[in-house]
Amino acid sequence: MDFTSPHSEKIDIRSLPLEEMGEFIKSLGEPAYRGEQIFVWLHEKLAETFDEMTNIPKKLRERLKESCELKNLKVKTVQRSKLDGTEKFLFELYDGNYIESVLMRYSYGNSVCVSSQVGCAMGCRFCASTIDGCVRNLSASEILSQVYKIQKETGERVSHVVVMGMGEPLVNYENVTDFVRILSHENALHISQRNITISTCGIAPAIIKLGKESLKVTLALSLHAPNDEIRRSIMPVAKKYSMEEVLSACREYFKSTGRRVTFEYCLIGGVNDSKENARELAKRLQGMGAHVNLIPVNPTEKNMKPSDEKSIKDFKDILEGAHITVTRRRELGRDIDGACGQLKRRML
Repeated sequence: MDFTSPHSEKIDIRSLPLEEMGEFIKSLGEPAYRGEQIFVWLHEKLAETFDEMTNIPKKLRERLKESCELKNLKVKTVQRSKLDGTEKFLFELYDGNYIESVLMRYSYGNSVCVSSQVGCAMGCRFCASTIDGCVRNLSASEILSQVYKIQKETGERVSHVVVMGMGEPLVNYENVTDFVRILSHENALHISQRNITISTCGIAPAIIKLGKESLKVTLALSLHAPNDEIRRSIMPVAKKYSMEEVLSACREYFKSTGRRVTFEYCLIGGVNDSKENARELAKRLQGMGAHVNLIPVNPTEKNMKPSDEKSIKDFKDILEGAHITVTRRRELGRDIDGACGQLKRRML
C-alpha cells in the first residue's frame, strides 16, 4: 500500500484510518499497537506535533518526523456574531490556500460546518464559494483539522458536523468518507455518524454509492427548485443530472440506509418561492418521507434577494398541508459573513 501524500513525498499521517495506520507502523518494524496509540494522539487528544506523543518512543517519533507530515491549519481570522455567538473561521492551509469553517451553537450542542474543497466548481448562483472555481480537494486530514482546531481554539466539545461549507463533498468522495469514519471512530472524537450530515448539490451516481457504504450519516440534497427548468437556471449541475435522476438516487439511498433525506431549499425572491412552486415541490416529494429545510437566501454580490415573510409562510404552509415535514433554518451569523465563501472573498 502506498502511504505517500499526493502533494508530498511524506505521508499525510492524520488522513490514515486506524487499519491503515497499523499497517504503516508495522511497515516501520514497530508493533501494531503503536499505530493505535498514535491514532489516539491525533484524533482524540488532537496532537499537532509528534513531540506531544509522550508514550511513543523518541526513536519512533524521530522516524515519524522524517517520513510523515502533520497538515496543521493556521487561524487567519475569526469573526464572532454579537447576535448569537456564531463564529466563522478563515483557515490557511499548508500550501497557502484558504478555507472557511463555521461554529454554530445550538441548545442541543455545538455544530461545525466544514469545507471539503478549496473553492467549488459547481457554479450555483446563490453561493459565494463557487465564484473563483475549485482549486483542489481537501485531504481527510484537512477536513478533520477544521473540527479539531475549532474544538481546541474554543475549548468546547463539538457534537455535530455538517459537510456543507466550501466545495461539493461527493466530488471529493474518498477523502470525505475517510473523514466520516475517522471522526466517528471510538478512538477519535467518536461523534455519532447520525450527527454528521453530508450535503450535495446532486451527484446522482455518488449518492447511490454512498448509500452502500454502511454509514449512518444524514444526506442533505441541495434541491432549491421544484422542476428542472428553474433548477438548471440556478444550479449548473442540474444540466447533467435531471431532478428525476437525483430524486431516484435519494429514494435508493433511503432504501439502502433507512435514513431519510433532508432537502435543502434556498428561497429566492421571485425565482422559486411562489405558491405554485410549493405545490409542485410537494407533489415531487410525496411518499418519500422527506424533510424540507427552508433557507432564506443569503444576499451575495450576485444580487439574489431573499423571499419576503409572507411568501416563506405560504410556502411552508403548502408543504405541511401535503404532510411533508418542514423546518425553517435558524439564521445564524447574519451580522458576519455567514454564507459560504463570503469571508474568504472579503479578507483576501
